[in-house]
Amino acid sequence: MNNLIDKLSRKHNLSYDELYFLVKNSTKESSNYLFEKARLISNQSYGYDIYMRGLIELTNHCKNDCYYCGIRKSNRNAERYRLTKEQILECCNAGYKLGFRTFVLQGGEDFYYNDDIMADIVSTIRTTYPDCAITLSLGEKNYNSYKMLHNAGADRYLLRHETANNDHYSKLHPSTLSLRNRKKCLYNLKEIGYQVGCGFMVGSPFQTIECIVEDLIFIKKLKPHMVGIGPFIPSKDTPFADKKAGTLQMTLIVLSIIRLMLPEVLLPATTALGTIHPKGRELGILAGANVVMPNLSPKDVRKKYMLYDNKICTKDEAAECRTCLQKRIENIGYKLVVSRGDCKYI
Repeated sequence: MNNLIDKLSRKHNLSYDELYFLVKNSTKESSNYLFEKARLISNQSYGYDIYMRGLIELTNHCKNDCYYCGIRKSNRNAERYRLTKEQILECCNAGYKLGFRTFVLQGGEDFYYNDDIMADIVSTIRTTYPDCAITLSLGEKNYNSYKMLHNAGADRYLLRHETANNDHYSKLHPSTLSLRNRKKCLYNLKEIGYQVGCGFMVGSPFQTIECIVEDLIFIKKLKPHMVGIGPFIPSKDTPFADKKAGTLQMTLIVLSIIRLMLPEVLLPATTALGTIHPKGRELGILAGANVVMPNLSPKDVRKKYMLYDNKICTKDEAAECRTCLQKRIENIGYKLVVSRGDCKYI
């Protein structure tokens, strides 16, 4: 097993069969070796710097009905909200004072935020904070919409592909959504010039080892600038309410493999990791992650943006989140830095 990990560390690639064997047969001992190698590669690429992104959850309205998502259209228990442009700018202002140099505008696919409204918001943030990166995570759009938002000043776009297997995709989403279009969006974003992020949930319902390997191969082929990997966590208001959550161990294994496959990729230690384990984000960093995403959203709306149950940090002020994370990260020998934190290969 360690020979395979060494090969991945050197060549940054493995065959389908080798990846399958590595994922399926990982032991505690081999996993620790994998984490060590991934941590070394991450340190070689980014040192001990951890980049922070300020997350602004601007809306929990969504036209889609994805079976795993707590803000899905059919969830009548969701208390819906939308942030105004002024509220979004207040979040940016507070975040900038705390040292954030990337703002992530995330939300459901909400018809209210049309291209003109979003371009105006993005343009204002760009003018007000010219030294900051603007990341959008607003779902599937057409080429012209993506282009308009990029022209307005957006630098990055996060769009989790969720699974690279068509059959699996159809079990997670209604028939109105397709993996083909999801992938098309990702390639459109790259063509336009965004720094692009994809990703998937580890342990999602009906996921097999074959699915995970297909995801890894797709990610290697796409060569995104960012990869968001977190455990599946069920939401009580979805058809998957009774499904088991993904495990910490498998999530860390996948994180480390991606770090070894793409040494310079930006790899978050997600809030979902911190939700399933008290030190999940720290363990993610020690497995090769180099990004954290504290929440800058107004405190009164955080509990309404519930993609999954028991999400952490919904009651803390932004400054409290930043201070807490800084201490946690320093305790494992890393440091939060004031930086845009661009990918090394843009």
